[in-house]
Amino acid sequence: MITIQNADAALKDYYLDAISAQLNDGVSPFFAAIEKGTDYVYGKDVKLAVVRGFAGNVMAGAEDGDLPDPHKNRYVNITAPLKNIYGTIEISDKAMRASRESSGAFVNLLNAEMEGLVSSAKQNFQRMLFGDGTGKLFTITDKVSDTVYNVDVVKEYFVGMQVDLYSPLNKPSSALGVYIESVDKAAGTVTFGTAVTELVVGGNVYVHGSVNSELTGLGAIFDSASIYGYTKTADPYFAPYKVDANGKLTEGDLSDVLDYMEENFNSKINVILCSYKTRKKIAALIDANRRVVNTIDARTGYGVVTVNDVPVYADKYCPDDRILFLNSEDFALYQLCDWEWLEDEDGKILKQVPGKAAYSATLVKYAELVCRKPCGQAMLHNFG
Repeated sequence: MITIQNADAALKDYYLDAISAQLNDGVSPFFAAIEKGTDYVYGKDVKLAVVRGFAGNVMAGAEDGDLPDPHKNRYVNITAPLKNIYGTIEISDKAMRASRESSGAFVNLLNAEMEGLVSSAKQNFQRMLFGDGTGKLFTITDKVSDTVYNVDVVKEYFVGMQVDLYSPLNKPSSALGVYIESVDKAAGTVTFGTAVTELVVGGNVYVHGSVNSELTGLGAIFDSASIYGYTKTADPYFAPYKVDANGKLTEGDLSDVLDYMEENFNSKINVILCSYKTRKKIAALIDANRRVVNTIDARTGYGVVTVNDVPVYADKYCPDDRILFLNSEDFALYQLCDWEWLEDEDGKILKQVPGKAAYSATLVKYAELVCRKPCGQAMLHNFG
């Protein structure tokens, strides 16, 4: 007979390892390429010191000459709070009772919940890698009706997402936790499942409950004025290299960025990220010279096009207006633990949802994406 107790045991002993493996595999090429680990996690924060510029003092001198003077390493301290990432499943009491006498039916029930959880978690994690940490999805540009609004970015994956609407002053509105019912890419609109009667034109829409709580993704590296408490204008070490392509894209532009980064920042770019639309442009450029290489990268398992032997990966969450040149060795996902079930003081995973005839279980991960050398990354933009 299926009980809450053996359901708990199944989630803990059987499903957890399988779910963790799935959530850590196949997220994206960039995620596959970066380091993951628990190093440098102290309490609720990631803390590490990185060396910028020359380390030590090296010189060539006379046989009987003085030895080089000690040279202090130029350290910079990075501190970043771990972000809280949650994923929840819910099983109704009725469904539990209906499958109580059939282990097969119960397994099918759990499998369906887990598949949905894994799919959602992967998509959100992949999206966060390209975000700026705020959880922002788009901005409202005009009002069509109480449920339909024009927005500056329209993506198919918005459908079904639960979101919070904020005013132009970035204050929370009363429209919190509403669902996106549909999108119309041609019209540039999204339709909410419930009416939003207050004026929100000029306001922003965020993932529900995630405002300013997501991973410090690539959007923060390239777009924010400061990162890890350092202002980019005041400390160039935290400012990535940005190149304006002036409305055109050439193969020379791509090669120039790679050369510039290695020559000026000692940064060996090993990953190029862009949208699918932009990757087609890059492939067409190289194809004109009959040098398209479609192969499989052994590190990530993804098919690629290469520029000067550097793989070009397409990611649906990368904006069309930029090409990112990254050294994946400068990035790491530091975590307090891998995915784990949230347990109560009695060690129970499945808990009754207050006021509902249902049980829920929550996966947690406490982690943060850190770039140890922001100035070693580059972006080519405005290429039309």
